[in-house]
Amino acid sequence: MTDATATATATRPPQPVKMVISGGFGVGKTTAIGAVSEIEPLTTEAAITEVAAGVDDTSMTPRKTTTTVAMDFGCLTLDPTLKLYIFGTPGQDRFGFMWKDVTMGALGALVVVDSRRLDDCFPAVDYFERDGTPFAIAVNAFDGVLSHSLPAVRSALDVAPEVPVVAFDARSADSVRESLIVVLEHALTRARGY
Repeated sequence: MTDATATATATRPPQPVKMVISGGFGVGKTTAIGAVSEIEPLTTEAAITEVAAGVDDTSMTPRKTTTTVAMDFGCLTLDPTLKLYIFGTPGQDRFGFMWKDVTMGALGALVVVDSRRLDDCFPAVDYFERDGTPFAIAVNAFDGVLSHSLPAVRSALDVAPEVPVVAFDARSADSVRESLIVVLEHALTRARGY
């Protein structure tokens, strides 16, 4: 690399890329964005009220008192050439009408799964399969433990063999960053046709 090229590269802003973190209610989407974002994340959290009783199943997340009602947003500079703008979808089915607006233009998606509640992630998996957006499955290790092995989760979700399935911890910046890189690599592989 010449000095002129190096100077141009150093002064050029990083390429922005839109990424999505999605999944069911209470799987760790907001936590993941908060863990990895280099800015104070924009969240649209609202208190879970009695109106949600019987609609949102909080039996596996009894300490959860708020929920995303529109979207979350954060950003992460991966290197001097690439910056991720990360959007989180709301988890409840009743906010599914917003997903198209939140996901439009995304290079890829990370679908967060609570292995104790696999049924809750099917709408997100179905959405990205139908939409054609490259995605990876990130199985959140609640309390540091996966309820099912990654091959068992892959089998239960019946995702295509090329869809990455990884274990991650939504509270760990390194873990979330590595999972987003998996999505990027998967999207690039698909774009190149192999």
